[in-house]
Amino acid sequence: MRPMDTRPPPLIQALLAPHRYPGPVPQVELVQTHISWVLLAGEFAYKIKKPVKLPFLDFSTLALRHACCMDELRLNRRFSPDIYLDVVGIFNTPQDPSWLASGPPIEYAVKMKRFDDAGRLDHVCQRGELQAAHLSDLADTLASFHAQAAQAAADSRFGRPDDWMALARDNFHDLLLALPQPEQQARLQALRSWTEAQFTQLKPLMQARKQAGWVRECHGDLHLANLVLIHNRVRLFDCIEFNQELRWIDVANEIAFTYMDLLEQQQPGLANWWVNELLSRTGDYEAALLLRCYAVYKAMIRAKVAALQRQGAQDDDAPVLAYLALAERLAAPAPKRLVITHGLSGCGKTHASSQRLLNDQLANTLRLRSDVERKRLFGLKSTEHHVSAPGTGLYSSEASRQTYARLHQLAQQLLDAGGTVIVDAAFLRRSERDSFRALAQQQQAAFEILAPQATPEQLAERIQTRYTHECDASDATLEVLAQQMRTLEPLQADEPSTPS
Repeated sequence: MRPMDTRPPPLIQALLAPHRYPGPVPQVELVQTHISWVLLAGEFAYKIKKPVKLPFLDFSTLALRHACCMDELRLNRRFSPDIYLDVVGIFNTPQDPSWLASGPPIEYAVKMKRFDDAGRLDHVCQRGELQAAHLSDLADTLASFHAQAAQAAADSRFGRPDDWMALARDNFHDLLLALPQPEQQARLQALRSWTEAQFTQLKPLMQARKQAGWVRECHGDLHLANLVLIHNRVRLFDCIEFNQELRWIDVANEIAFTYMDLLEQQQPGLANWWVNELLSRTGDYEAALLLRCYAVYKAMIRAKVAALQRQGAQDDDAPVLAYLALAERLAAPAPKRLVITHGLSGCGKTHASSQRLLNDQLANTLRLRSDVERKRLFGLKSTEHHVSAPGTGLYSSEASRQTYARLHQLAQQLLDAGGTVIVDAAFLRRSERDSFRALAQQQQAAFEILAPQATPEQLAERIQTRYTHECDASDATLEVLAQQMRTLEPLQADEPSTPS
């Protein structure tokens, strides 16, 4: 763990001169990390890899740097082809470099279209401007990207649980060296023991997910600083190109980084929203069982990076200890609670459960929606309207029985991971509610019924308005509402309910 050398070499110093670039370039700014220099010049950015060799990458030769530049272009163009433009050569000498071909290249750069840095999601979040809608948009993009991403073969080296655990152990090894104080050593040892216990418990699931194709060629570094808001759409950039093992990962590992980063930014409600929006699109609720373990791993990575950076800054431990504290919060056991909704279509069940997600300060609430899961059971997209007469088709008694059985199965699975599970469904019949109440007792979870109220006029107006919005999962019509009113079994005095 060596501090970053911030002194630019002659080539980078020379490239800070605006006259060396084509087009109007009033000034050139330099941004650097441990492994690259980025030159911001006019409309473009040029990323040059440092000639370094580290345990997780090798940029030590020009040929290796060129190959990684080509990989960076190819991989990032999967989701940002308009940002990642080309790989360009740098010619002549380090003291007098030129972008015009003259002899063999002396270096290579990835040429990118610049964007407004204020749009980076970490900056948007810090200004208090990050919205749930932005994360819903990101969930759309990432779900689609993961669905199309290459899957690791079951017998490949990628995504092996033991290899992931070796990386996690390396993080603790390096941090134990970086934080020699007895109190910090004890905290790290406790987190290491927790991670070892989680790995023992979750390894069979990790292996099963690899066999099932959930290890894919992901982004690999999906924290908020690698996401940017352009024209009010969230875009991905700067994926990991230098290490295949860090890029070919379980998709649950991928989403955990964004989740952890939102928590680090003191946004537990948005962290909740992010995970729920992603999982509702993919149906991969199994990923939630791995979320805390992977999020602690990501927090330890960031703690290690912060330790690297602070070694050149008067040994300031505050950022390192902040990530350590976050990991401890993530590892703390979460009390179990099962919440079901009750009410007619249009009464506000989904709105009320959404507010629960956004207001949860522990970021450990997951929601299951009957409208979404019913359609998933029958091979339909959540936004795909399916018109059936009440009591027929997707809304027949048998289809409803299958839907509630699926919701029960998923709720049981998610409660195993701890935290709160909300099941957003009508629950018009007492027998349906009693089944989930029994599940809560079985799981030793607190039980609650969320029952928002609305007038008949409000119900009708909301249903008519909602049905015209293609993005809503509900298929309820006024005919469905009339049928529900005839079959509704109201809550009884012994049922623990909350109005909204």
